[in-house]
Amino acid sequence: MNKKIIGRKQEISKLQGLYKSGKPEFVAVFGRRRVGKTFLVRELLEKKFAFDLAGLAKGSMKEQLMNFHFTLKRAADNKFSVPKSWLEAFEQLISVLQKSGKKRKVIFIDEISWLDTHKSGFLTALEHFWNAWACSKRDIMLIVCGSATSWIVNNLINNHGGLYNRITATIELFPFNLHETELFLKSKNIHWNRYQIAEIYMILGGIPFYLEKLKQGKSVSQNIDNMFFYKNASLKKEFQNLFVSLFDHAENYEKIVEFLSSNRKGLTRKEILEKAKMKSGNKITTILNNLKYSGFIRAYSQPTKKTEIIYQLLDSFTLFYYSFLHKNNFRDEKFWTNTINTSQHNTWAGLSFETICLLHVKEIKKKLEILGVQSSEYAWRSNNSEQNVQIDLLLDRADNIINLCEIKYSKLSYTITKDYEEKLREKIEVFKQETSSRKTIHLLMLSTFGVKQNKYSGIVQNEIHLDDLFAETD
Repeated sequence: MNKKIIGRKQEISKLQGLYKSGKPEFVAVFGRRRVGKTFLVRELLEKKFAFDLAGLAKGSMKEQLMNFHFTLKRAADNKFSVPKSWLEAFEQLISVLQKSGKKRKVIFIDEISWLDTHKSGFLTALEHFWNAWACSKRDIMLIVCGSATSWIVNNLINNHGGLYNRITATIELFPFNLHETELFLKSKNIHWNRYQIAEIYMILGGIPFYLEKLKQGKSVSQNIDNMFFYKNASLKKEFQNLFVSLFDHAENYEKIVEFLSSNRKGLTRKEILEKAKMKSGNKITTILNNLKYSGFIRAYSQPTKKTEIIYQLLDSFTLFYYSFLHKNNFRDEKFWTNTINTSQHNTWAGLSFETICLLHVKEIKKKLEILGVQSSEYAWRSNNSEQNVQIDLLLDRADNIINLCEIKYSKLSYTITKDYEEKLREKIEVFKQETSSRKTIHLLMLSTFGVKQNKYSGIVQNEIHLDDLFAETD
């Protein structure tokens, strides 16, 4: 295994297996921008490439075809003229591949959605290339990659035309979990404790491109100031670039995400429409689906309202942006250092730790020894607005147990007081009454350093500590 690649064991195994399959493969690799898709494919297979094309951001059809021409010329010193269409371009590619001496011809097309400009005919040409030629060649492996996950899902994976069911394998790349983030930092000779790594994760969200910018020898706060708040900070404008690169009419997506950032438990479609002052229809459906495909939000339903979908923002970097960057005047270059221990920082940290827990359900289930037990995970809120009862996370298990999870972020062991114990009992009772659930309710405390034992702590049946979220689950 390539020592440069951190984690990604399943993805590496799958790609290597597809390369050795001995049959034509059409592989779609997708995931959030900056998550490491291109790096993974190149580290594993670059020496096997017969052709390697990357789309041009915001490039016109003419520019994309010119880029194709130059790329093909580098791959095989050919005398082709610049193609006038994508059909001609793929015919030129076929001619080059037929003369290639490679036993397994890997074609890598990166940022594929950028090639599909308006009325370019790119998708039709790709379909013809695969169906009329490549799909019958046992030595061909076509890998397409892109950050615009919604384009890949809608146009390739869920294609209902000529590319229907043509994708032979999909690989969705997710951000690093806490375990992988820790390994990545150690590979950079950055040795922080897990509390500090958790704070970095709350900000950067396990995105390798962002983590790569961290500098050894500096504290967490120094690094964050350098990356976001200094005059020429490298990630100061990352959020704007992120959405513009992924979505047409990015302002509509940012508007929805901003509303969700202010409602951390999530909003229903109706609530989103009311806040955004939009009409129900295909437009909002497309936006929500694309945000979900791209890994920014999740959609879940509650047991009492299974037809009502709640949309919740789970991208740590986006949540950080709306908490600290969105309306920041950037006059304080040591903003993050000066914000530590303020109520603003502590409130954000508490809510962001909830997000970390939601992203590490697999690790939670491992600690509970229920990895093999089917379960659904969701947040819950009471239908009675006067009671204002909310539950951070529920694990609704097939073995007739529901773990009602309370999430607490603190620098020391968490102390359950008499008042808090009464609130917990009230939550459990309200949940039982409103859901009419016959399952056994176990209270699970998810905290950084555990619950301090006292006469009120007996209400807790199970505990998960921050260290448990760093478990290796593969």
